[in-house]
This record gives sequence, structure tokens and C-alpha cells, in this order.
Amino acid sequence: MDWSRTNAPSLDDFELMAAEAYASLPKEFRQLAGDVTFLVQDFPDEDVILEMGLESEFDILGLFQGPDLAAHESGQVHGHQTMIFLYRRPILDYWAEHHESLGDVVRHVLIHEIGHHFGLSDDDMDAIEG
Repeated sequence: MDWSRTNAPSLDDFELMAAEAYASLPKEFRQLAGDVTFLVQDFPDEDVILEMGLESEFDILGLFQGPDLAAHESGQVHGHQTMIFLYRRPILDYWAEHHESLGDVVRHVLIHEIGHHFGLSDDDMDAIEG
């Protein structure tokens, strides 16, 4: 590949990768996830950085926001949208430091954030991955 003529993937490119990654998941998994909106941004906004106590905007690759599946199932959702954010620049930084394809990193972050939608904690997901 001639990297001298290659641009970094845009926000639109990331949206396409996320859509393809989501579409590649088993149908049953997608059905369980339900109505989830995916948003790609370069970085988390300042509120997220402050709320999560991040040292840098590069310290987070994705974020689940909104009611989880249990809240939806129990009828406790009142006008709140379930959203998954993917942060392009931190993901690109992570990709540059690891030996994984960019598509695999995006897919992993997407699945991780859907795990939060299912009510799993970071520790739960680390145990599953281990």
C-alpha cells in the first residue's frame, strides 16, 4: 500500500466502518441491542472529559450514554435515546500503537459499548475477554 497518498479516515469513513461492524454482528445480538444510535466525533466533549475524570481527550475510545437494556425492558425510559459514541482521534491513536487492523479496533469498541447497553461493566467485559 502506498501510504504517501493515503489520508486518515474521516468521520464519515468511521461511520461506515461502524455501520459495517454492526451489520456483521449476529442477528440475535443486533435484535437484543434494539434501537441504538451511533455517533462518531473526533473527541469527547468537555462535559464527558470532566464527568469521567479523564486526564486527556485521548483516554476514551467510545462511550455508551442513555438507558441500558434493563431500563428499556422495565419501561423506565422516558424520552432518553440510547447512544454510542465512537471517538475517531483516540481510536486512531490506539490503532497506531497496537497491532490490530483499524476495522477490528472500531468493531471492538462498538461491541464494548453495546456491552454497556446490556448492563455489563468494564470489569465484566474484561473478564469475558480474558
